[in-house]
Amino acid sequence: MTSPLNRLGRSSVRVGELAFGAAGIGNLFTAVTDAEAERAVHAAWESGVRHFDTAPHYGLGLSERRLGATLSSRPRSEYVVSTKVGRILVPTPEATGDDLANGFAVPATHRRRWDFSAHGVRRSIEDSLERLGLDRIDVVYLHDPDAHAAQALDQAYPELARMRDEGVVGAIGVGMNQAELLARFVRDTDIDAVLLAGRYTLLDQRGLAELLPLAAARGVGVVIGGVFNSGLLADPRPGATYDYATAPLDLLSRALDLKAVCERHGVPLRAAALRFPFGHPAVASVLVGTRSATEARDAAAMLAHPVPDALWAELKARGLLPADVPTPGVGD
Repeated sequence: MTSPLNRLGRSSVRVGELAFGAAGIGNLFTAVTDAEAERAVHAAWESGVRHFDTAPHYGLGLSERRLGATLSSRPRSEYVVSTKVGRILVPTPEATGDDLANGFAVPATHRRRWDFSAHGVRRSIEDSLERLGLDRIDVVYLHDPDAHAAQALDQAYPELARMRDEGVVGAIGVGMNQAELLARFVRDTDIDAVLLAGRYTLLDQRGLAELLPLAAARGVGVVIGGVFNSGLLADPRPGATYDYATAPLDLLSRALDLKAVCERHGVPLRAAALRFPFGHPAVASVLVGTRSATEARDAAAMLAHPVPDALWAELKARGLLPADVPTPGVGD
């Protein structure tokens, strides 16, 4: 059974509720084999996932190459691929060593060069099309333009809009780990979507202050990444990570309290974390980083797990969620 499809903002692109985040098959932190990566993508497909997200940054292009190769046997009309621009991969044939300083267990065959110029955007998409083996990309995000806001707004965004008009890309947006600059893009441009990572979760609702209401008002679709806050909401325990660092004790305690309430209602914490963002009407999809077939199947099973209204009510009553935060109803 495929994941329900939601229209991404005002675009014609429709995305599944669950997206496969492909940083893991780009060897994020630890290596996976080509065969393991292929099995992960196939398992996601067999679980109903048709929405796949990647980026040149992930493994210096390895994620895009693996994803494209595995999806090449599937009908192109049946899946959506998103990738990102902002980092050009420059070959470094003289380099030795690995890319672990940037988080990826791959040989340092390239270096990344920040580039949000119009030329850089077009080159990045052309390179991604070649790595993916595609003739069009469904969704393209400006990737982490935090320190490059002016160039991203003045040059990268207009070029993406032109490529959308040309039909090279179906929808355009911005992906970041912060909500404030995303809100500026929603206010000042005609983007279709934002990808917000880690800022609208059971532990962090900063995206609700401005971004999500603004996106809903302007018809911009929202994809939520980092619903587990890099691990803490997947398995809260001493040493668990929150935003890629060891979780502070107060957040660990809060996550354990969330888990205890979920367990009283017969719901895994992972299921509640995945379902929570859909309480807001602007949210079209949640993205889960996946590196194995087991993780792919688990994500699909957790999103399908029923979450009763009584669970959300108890979380609010105990102060574990703000009283006014929107929560999903049964069947949402």
